[in-house]
Amino acid sequence: MSSPSNHATEHFKLDNENSVLVDNDMLDSKSYSSFPSAHPANNGTQDENYTIAPGVIDNSFSFSEKTIRMAFIRKVYAILMVQLAITVGCISVFVFVEPIATYSQSHPQLMISALVMSIVLLLTLVCCIDFRRRWPLNIIMLGSFTLCEGFLLGSLSSHYNSEEVLIAAGICTAVCLALTLFSLQTKWDFTAMGGILLTLVVVLLIAGIVAIFVPGKITHLIYASLGALIFSAYLVFDTQLMLGGKHKYSISPEEYIFAALNLYLDIVNIFIYILAIVGGSK
Repeated sequence: MSSPSNHATEHFKLDNENSVLVDNDMLDSKSYSSFPSAHPANNGTQDENYTIAPGVIDNSFSFSEKTIRMAFIRKVYAILMVQLAITVGCISVFVFVEPIATYSQSHPQLMISALVMSIVLLLTLVCCIDFRRRWPLNIIMLGSFTLCEGFLLGSLSSHYNSEEVLIAAGICTAVCLALTLFSLQTKWDFTAMGGILLTLVVVLLIAGIVAIFVPGKITHLIYASLGALIFSAYLVFDTQLMLGGKHKYSISPEEYIFAALNLYLDIVNIFIYILAIVGGSK
């Protein structure tokens, strides 16, 4: 029978990306007028009747937009790497330090407390735009959320043996790297498939309820496999939102905390479901 912790993970998927998304099809040159780099500078040495020769494209804004987007991507991945390092450290402590694992298993209320705190911090970051954009409050809240998630995942991993956790971590790493490379190379635009993915999450929730009342090894494996596939698709979706460019929708560069949070939750959920598959198959 699948663990209740596995059924509680779907709430971590953020479903209100539309509040911070930009429809790239709606952008035109008029929307760039607020950027100083969007137009050639007129410093007195340049003819006021500045024109661009036929066949020549003025890339002044294009270069600026790409620079901003690349800086945004580097910041997001830097934050994500720190989050994953903290999480891996927490899981390692719970898995390889026997007294801590034993204490965690005998006090399930600690895991429940970490779950509640994670939900509160997550909802605050998602719903309060000022909180996630105000530095250093956004970093403090994201760090607190990451610690709660690390404790939660560590408590969950303590119920599995170290070999199963290592196998799940290795598979999760390979899957996430492959999906990230796929997101960078594919011509398919997953950002336009948000409605389909949301529908699949609803199906996953219903399947989780069914798995509670219809326990069994096969039901558990089917549910965990479905969850891993859905959040793998979400990882591609969120990665392309961050990349912007030719994709229909993109996340604003001001939302680096939101982007890092999305990717982190995708990876965490993929790990949880793969761990459930590995643990349930033995």
